[in-house]
Amino acid sequence: MALTPSNTPENSTDKRKERAAAQEDVLLREVDEAVRQDELSSSLDKYGKPLLAIVVLGLAAFAAYLFIWVPSREGPREAQSETLVSALDQIEAGNIQTGSATLDGLAAEGEGGAKTAAMMLQAGIAQQQGKAEEAAKIFAAVAADEDAPQAYRDLAVIREITATFDTRKPEDIVARLKPLAVPENAFYGSAGELLAIAYLEQGKRQEAGDLLAAISKSDDVPDSLRSRARQMAGQLGVDAIEDVDEVLEESRIESAPGAPPAQ
Repeated sequence: MALTPSNTPENSTDKRKERAAAQEDVLLREVDEAVRQDELSSSLDKYGKPLLAIVVLGLAAFAAYLFIWVPSREGPREAQSETLVSALDQIEAGNIQTGSATLDGLAAEGEGGAKTAAMMLQAGIAQQQGKAEEAAKIFAAVAADEDAPQAYRDLAVIREITATFDTRKPEDIVARLKPLAVPENAFYGSAGELLAIAYLEQGKRQEAGDLLAAISKSDDVPDSLRSRARQMAGQLGVDAIEDVDEVLEESRIESAPGAPPAQ
């Protein structure tokens, strides 16, 4: 039985169309690539030198930043650090007035953490000398300084509230400390304890007790503060004891003869 020939006129026509289409596609790609290369060559001829100049200037500016500006900034910072250390040495030696005078220039014209540390030291000196309002004013300036490190600003808020706690309204204390009395804050325990006292002055015993109980269960809070918070929570009727043996052990250590007082 003879097979039907596949090379019919219709099949041949279809194949020729496919080959023609393929050749046309290849040709279009080659033309497109040639046009792109020509455009790139023209762009380089037209803009190559200006672009190269910009790159060179950029590298020169970066080099100037690394070798000129950065060292020029490190010099003043090093000097400020030395001034701060000198003031600390004077204060530790008991020369409060001399140390405070050394801090004046740094607090007024310093930069960054050195300036903030100088202001915090000045406020601490004022507070130790019984100048609560002056200390609070300096702490408030640090707390409002957006360029100061956040940890310093948070601590300044707590120190400001502590210095003037008796003269402040409870609602003001709550508004200032509530954002800091959260577990993720480094000063959670200190801020929370003050906040709990403000709650008590507002008559909010349950809120105060719950907050103190939470502080007593936090592993990130100093043991002395945890113990104090647990006792205060218990006095408010909130059970803050999770491990009885741990509490008994703490009580035994604190009551032992010759045991150092809780900080």
